[in-house]
Amino acid sequence: QVHLVESGGGLVQAGDSLRLSCTQVGGTFSRYAMGWFRQAPGKEREFVASIIWDGRVTNYLDSIEGRFTISRDNHKNTVYLQMNSLKPEDTAIYYCATDGMLYSLSAPTQQSEYHFWGQGTQVTVSS
Repeated sequence: QVHLVESGGGLVQAGDSLRLSCTQVGGTFSRYAMGWFRQAPGKEREFVASIIWDGRVTNYLDSIEGRFTISRDNHKNTVYLQMNSLKPEDTAIYYCATDGMLYSLSAPTQQSEYHFWGQGTQVTVSS
């Protein structure tokens, strides 16, 4: 069984940075793409970023505008989301998820392509 544990969220001010981490327990982390999604209050969960199994391909939500960077360390079974220049509209619960396709060469953006999800970590950005 695969478990994903997110950490690194918190309360910050606009313009600050945070680095989220997501560690996978169980399964074979290094063989699958990973993604980050977020859900703001009263809104549907949306795609934020994804990265293929070896880190060579990434995808981002257009509105992130280069402020966020996804990366992974397959030796630590961990995927990261570095978030810079945070804005109040980035306030959300952030979830990580693991793709279901072995050695996929695309970084999925659709929630339906992800098989396992973490419990989420809260990010709150004050103005």
